[in-house]
Amino acid sequence: MTAKSLRAGLATLTMSGLVLTGCNPSDQATTGGDGTPPVLRFSAIPDQNQTELREKFTAIAQHLSGELGVPFEYVPAADYRASVQMFRNGDIHLAWFGGLTGAQARNAVPGARAIAQGDSDPLYFSYFLAHRDTGLEESDEFPMEIAGMSFTFGSESSTSGRLMPEYFIREITGKTPAEFFEQQPGFSGDHTKTIELVSTGQIQVAVVAYTLYDRMVEDGLIDTDLVRVIWRTPDYANYNFTAHPELDEIYGEGFIERLAEALIAIDDPELLSAFPRGAIIPAKCEDFEGTRIVAEDLGFL
Repeated sequence: MTAKSLRAGLATLTMSGLVLTGCNPSDQATTGGDGTPPVLRFSAIPDQNQTELREKFTAIAQHLSGELGVPFEYVPAADYRASVQMFRNGDIHLAWFGGLTGAQARNAVPGARAIAQGDSDPLYFSYFLAHRDTGLEESDEFPMEIAGMSFTFGSESSTSGRLMPEYFIREITGKTPAEFFEQQPGFSGDHTKTIELVSTGQIQVAVVAYTLYDRMVEDGLIDTDLVRVIWRTPDYANYNFTAHPELDEIYGEGFIERLAEALIAIDDPELLSAFPRGAIIPAKCEDFEGTRIVAEDLGFL
């Protein structure tokens, strides 16, 4: 199957869902505090170094506090699943999710909705990487030669590091990843670790988010003589800010809209490096319907 036909299939998936799970108005009701705005706790999927994430998203919290007059606090998530669980439990009311974790969160919390995304997220993609000793070079066609090689995904709940690459492997090869690689693929935990495993030769082939990989190459953190991009997946929708419906109940009607506007207005390159994106743009649940359908079909919802 060609990348062109896969893109067409994903486009069909994106347009096909008219009734969207997790995008209906909420029936929940919660009370506010004692007149003082409570702290708005938010999180982000730990797709890279946790220390760096904490520093960058703490800066986002400070910025949003100043813009909205509400104290924000960044709460680190132990892993991707933990970020969804915190959202489900109401321990956080906002999160920077991937396409899969966002779908899981909105599926778990009726009324939750996507409100913002990165400028690259409507047309996101993954890189398949290989160590130079494999002898593989970049190709427009899926590299069937990687069959039987050692392979790792990123997090088990990563959109770019697991869900969509698995979908493409299944669609193109007609096999599950375990069947195609003749062994159960590993899970590195995050994209940074994935790149490390390939660069050191511990793993022959892996998949990563292109935004992080390109940024690390630009920053001189990847030796491209050791790690090579061998294939780029077709496009799909990915990261997004998803808001909990209780936000309007806690902070007043229209707060979610004001929060979305504040996120979209961020133009400081240092703040945007938390994502990393060139800009934050509007989002709605429908934008991620194709990704949601893939997640449902593969049993992730």
